[in-house]
Amino acid sequence: MTQQRSLFDIIGPMMVGPSSSHTAGAARLGKLAGAILGAQPVQARITLHGSFATTGRGHGTDLALVAGLLGCAPDDPRIRDAYALAAERGMQVEMAEADYGEVHPNTARLELTAADGTKMLVQGSSLGGGDVVVTLVNDFPVKITGELPVLLVVHRDQPGVVAAVTALLAGALINIAGMQVARERRGALALMLIATDEPVIAEVAGAVSAIEGVTRVRQVPAV
Repeated sequence: MTQQRSLFDIIGPMMVGPSSSHTAGAARLGKLAGAILGAQPVQARITLHGSFATTGRGHGTDLALVAGLLGCAPDDPRIRDAYALAAERGMQVEMAEADYGEVHPNTARLELTAADGTKMLVQGSSLGGGDVVVTLVNDFPVKITGELPVLLVVHRDQPGVVAAVTALLAGALINIAGMQVARERRGALALMLIATDEPVIAEVAGAVSAIEGVTRVRQVPAV
């Protein structure tokens, strides 16, 4: 059976051009990285890999990533003035290039610092047509596409934490669409990513944060 394609799939996303992968996707990737941090960064070191590094500046990739970190959507005309907007909002930006090996050619690594000192490393790729995927959060391999809201839970690797979190969500009638778990090593820090059909409200997220062993909870909205 031939898969039907929507008009959106054919013409691509609404965006500030010129490229759906280098511009629209980069803006979504920046916005998703900012959501994972949970705040507007005050410092951002952005490293471009592959075609992002070789042709990205000509396509405005750097502008789109910076604008995304500031909360701009792919069709926001302020993308063109991203550096000026960053300066107005007190965000220092450093751009660099690197080779990260066998990863997608449209890849960026964002090392972010929030005003409270929280640091986060987010690596992701723009897949074309405005689609993106985050593949690394700090030292944890992940897969976050921004299509659904995700509850990000950092916790100690100990028995019962995963069960307690999922039971609490079930009690709040929140449907889990997908789940990923990873850990540094046995008994060390672990990461739980729970994609849900609807955003987890602040009251429920607060209850998750109160579970023994949980050290950080972040609601990452769809972007």
